[in-house]
Amino acid sequence: MTIPTDPETGEFHRAPNHFAARITADGRDGWPVEPGRYRLVVSRACPWASRALVVRRLLGLEHAISLAVADPIQDEKSWRFTLDPGDRDPVLGIKYLSEAYYKADPDYTGGISVPAVVDTPSGRLVTNDFPRITLDFATEWTAHHREGAPDLYPEHLRDEIDEVNRGVHTDVNAAVYEAGFATKQAAYDDAYRRLFARLDALSTRLENQRYLVGDTITEADIRLFTTLVRFDAVYHGHFKCNRNKLTEMPVLWAYARDLFQTPGFGDTVDFDHIKRHYYQVHEQINPTRIVPRGPELSLWATPHGREALGGRPFGDGTPPGPPPPTEVLPAQW
Repeated sequence: MTIPTDPETGEFHRAPNHFAARITADGRDGWPVEPGRYRLVVSRACPWASRALVVRRLLGLEHAISLAVADPIQDEKSWRFTLDPGDRDPVLGIKYLSEAYYKADPDYTGGISVPAVVDTPSGRLVTNDFPRITLDFATEWTAHHREGAPDLYPEHLRDEIDEVNRGVHTDVNAAVYEAGFATKQAAYDDAYRRLFARLDALSTRLENQRYLVGDTITEADIRLFTTLVRFDAVYHGHFKCNRNKLTEMPVLWAYARDLFQTPGFGDTVDFDHIKRHYYQVHEQINPTRIVPRGPELSLWATPHGREALGGRPFGDGTPPGPPPPTEVLPAQW
């Protein structure tokens, strides 16, 4: 895997999302909400894709949006469907996600990323705009949400959610990568400083409230969770984000366990995929490709005590039921 860093500054820069069409209830971008039409392609290793997995589960959209899971180990053509019979996605009929990208734009030369939403009749990629995908699941697909689905992006809290998300994205979600992929000390130091300053601020915010915004789970919690759940397994050591482990930050560790133990969160997390992807794909960082045995994953099941802060995880709604049989993960410990 080639890591795009600035040769002068040593800074890692993530490429912008090239495909930003939206699937909406009114179909104004040419892509109307239509159950059974679209396929969500993810890697369970990827934190950006994991957001879409959590939101899809919480809202009960499994019946409306089908799921393709890529192999956590990429090759020179990026994400591939080698977990499926014949090494092809059984719905799209393709071996590589890149085939859907090139159907959308034969001249495309950028990276191949997940999550991606593909139009199954045409085989064309619709969007890889990961921040917008989950918001549209929450706001444009409401006619197909399960009964009791939570409001993950409540209108009266959107400004606050957006503000929290901006800080979390810059200083947590992106900063771990900027630290891990930095090739010069100053670039690493800046990302490291921003990361732990933001984690300290988030810890203070969450000390006396159960969730980031309001008293229910929102999009903000989902975006922070997918980085926190990977922290000790990969970011602390592999990406040199090593001031503290998550397990050494009491408030954030309890908060992360609270979410992990909430239906729709931990049941989408595959630590095997996460660890094998980071340690075996990033050969510039880990040339031996050895996958560490730790950390001890059973700690995620220990009591967290966050119920004492009150809050209603699903607001006036209810927890999602169990995952579809084809999406049940092996035991994690």
